[in-house]
Amino acid sequence: MGVDGRLRAVVSLAQAMAAACAPRDSVRAAARGARVAMDGSFAAISAWERERGSLRVLVNEGERRAGEEEFPEDESYPVHDFPEITEFLHERWAGGGGPHAWVESAGGGRPGRPGRRGEALRRRGRGTCVVAPIVLSGRAWGELYVARDEGLPDFDDDDAEFATVLAAVVAAGLAQNERLEEARRLAFTDPLTGLANRRAVDMRLDEALEEHRRAGAVVSLVVCDLNGLKRVNDTLGHAMGDRLLERFGSVLSLCGAMLPGALVARLGGDEFCLVSVGPPAGEVVRVTEELCLRAAELELGEGVACGVASTGDPIGLVKSSRRLFRLADAAQYKAKAARSPKPVVAGRDTAVMRLADAAQEGVGERRRFRGRA
Repeated sequence: MGVDGRLRAVVSLAQAMAAACAPRDSVRAAARGARVAMDGSFAAISAWERERGSLRVLVNEGERRAGEEEFPEDESYPVHDFPEITEFLHERWAGGGGPHAWVESAGGGRPGRPGRRGEALRRRGRGTCVVAPIVLSGRAWGELYVARDEGLPDFDDDDAEFATVLAAVVAAGLAQNERLEEARRLAFTDPLTGLANRRAVDMRLDEALEEHRRAGAVVSLVVCDLNGLKRVNDTLGHAMGDRLLERFGSVLSLCGAMLPGALVARLGGDEFCLVSVGPPAGEVVRVTEELCLRAAELELGEGVACGVASTGDPIGLVKSSRRLFRLADAAQYKAKAARSPKPVVAGRDTAVMRLADAAQEGVGERRRFRGRA
């Protein structure tokens, strides 16, 4: 397709999205327009759900294979399997670069990357794909994915450049739908990091503890306190402090994806948390150790202090989320005081248990509890 043809394809894509009456129609129009513009056999659009640490497929368009529904109810992939979205965000864009598409083939992954997409291409009889991040308001929103069947010409660097343009057009079209959803999302989302907020955490914990009482599900809470934020704010400015918070939020989302169904959130300031339902306590601790390692590698910060409290450990009866928070908070306090590079686990540390039990049952504000220690 020549330059004029590509220009017409871009205009057609924008017009199709503008004419769509519903969000679902808009996403389908975006995928179809991108597939046609790229001479692809198949296209998909996925959204990065930060609080779940997953890429959720919104639409599959074109020549679908077995198991690929046009509008899948629950097709999602943990971002730690396909981490390019998060890596682009906190390693490249923050340094002044911009989003850019890349090409992968069934013969192997992108240079320097595992070949997971290549494996999926081979499994579905496709030969090549191009992946372009979709960016809204300077933040990774999701990705545009276009593939060609085996036997068709491979995508090349020029195609990747064109896919970057198409992803920008898709982002502009999606922005309108995003504004319509903004009020609903703000009620349960932290506006800086895109993670869940405290209200969403409280709701999730109430549901999780009910499941624990009913079916014995293991409920774990990880409380994180990001080290070095005040120093960054004081010496480099609050814009750099916000960048550190966003970067850590991306790392937390990435690690949370290692625990199926986990919810990750920013509680406020430099405090974050992770809620896990189902995985055993040992697995939650292992993932939290990975979180500590990754946080220590962030350019601006000084690591993170993490405390873990899980019903899978001997922590006694948990009647409400308040006790789980007190335990995790006490463990996090000890980790911060000791500058521990690893998480402290409430059920495996008698000093933490005593500290948590010393807090009055009626004290609900977590910072006041921390100040008692």
